[in-house]
Amino acid sequence: MQAFVLKAYGGPELTSLGQVPVPVPNARQLLIRVRAAGLNPVDFKIRKGDLRIVQRYQLPAVLGNELAGEVVACGGQVHRFHIGDRVFARVAKERMGAFAQFAIVEEDHAAQLPASLDFAAAAAIPLAGLTALQALRDELRVEKGQCIFISGGAGGVGSFAIQIAKHLGAQVATTASPRGEALVRQLGADIVVDYTKEKPMSVLSEFDGAFDLLGGDTLEQAFAIVRPGATVVTVAGIPEPLTASKDLGRGFGLQALFWFASFLLRRHARKHGVHYRYLFMHPSGADLAELARLVDAGVIKVIVDSVYPFENIIDAMAKLESGHAKGKIVVTMPEISSTQK
Repeated sequence: MQAFVLKAYGGPELTSLGQVPVPVPNARQLLIRVRAAGLNPVDFKIRKGDLRIVQRYQLPAVLGNELAGEVVACGGQVHRFHIGDRVFARVAKERMGAFAQFAIVEEDHAAQLPASLDFAAAAAIPLAGLTALQALRDELRVEKGQCIFISGGAGGVGSFAIQIAKHLGAQVATTASPRGEALVRQLGADIVVDYTKEKPMSVLSEFDGAFDLLGGDTLEQAFAIVRPGATVVTVAGIPEPLTASKDLGRGFGLQALFWFASFLLRRHARKHGVHYRYLFMHPSGADLAELARLVDAGVIKVIVDSVYPFENIIDAMAKLESGHAKGKIVVTMPEISSTQK
C-alpha cells in the first residue's frame, strides 16, 4: 500500500511517499481503508524529533494521527463495529499510521462517522476535537455563565474549542488576526482581541479559565487574564509533572524531568495564584461519538481550510507548518487498484 513514511528525524526531505505492507489487526483492532486523514502540528513535531522524550518510534514509520474511512477487517474480539462501517478515529499514539491507504485502529478509539459529514470533514475532527473537548470539559470543567479565554481561536483546535465552550454555556474571548476575526465571530466568540495591535492581558481580566494554544508570551499573559484560583490549560507550553503520570502513564523519571523543565512557568503561575496544566489528549471512541452527536445536531461546525490529494501531502505539510491555515488541513486518499487490494 502507499504511505507517507518518516525515514529519520529532521527536515521535510526525510519524509516521502512509498510502498509498505498492509498492517494486520489483532483481536481488538480494526483494519481501516483510509479515505481521508487530517494533518496536525504534532505531525511535523514528530518528524523533527521534538517529541522523542515522550515517544520514540521505530523508524522508518508511517506518519499520521487521525483518519476517516471504512472498516475492511475486524479482529476476533471486536463487537462494536462490522465490515463496511464508516468510522473516524485518532490512531494510537505509539503507532501512528493514518497517512496510508490502510491503517490499524483500536476498537475503543473509533466511532461511527457523523451522518452529516463526508470523509474529508470527518477526518478533520479527531485530534483537534478531542483535545478541545477534554481540555474544556475535563480539565477546565467549563460551566454555564463562566468566562473562558481561548488563544488562537482560528486554528484547528481553536475552532472546535470556541464552539464547545459556547455549547457548555461560557462566554468566550479569543485572539485572532484581522484575517481570522470573521471566522472566530462566526464560531461564537464574544470578544476578539486583535493580537497584531494589542496584548490580551491589556483588555481581559478575571476570567474563569484559559485554554492556551499558542504558548510563549500568550501563555504567560493567560496567567494574568484569569482570576486567582483558576486554571490555565495549554497544549503549547511545557509539560508539567502531572502530564507524565496522568496523560502518559509514565513514572518518576519523566515526572522529574517535566518538573524541572516547567519550573519557571509553574512559578509564574503561582505568582498569579493560578493552576498550570499541560494536556496530552487521549484517544477515546466515546468522546468521538459525543463529538459526532454535536456535529449532527448542528452544535459544532467543522472548519476545513483546504483539502489536498494524498500525492500532494508534502505541499499540505508545508502549509500546515507555515501556520497560516484557518481550521484544518486534510488529505484524501486515491482509489485502490485491484493489484493493491
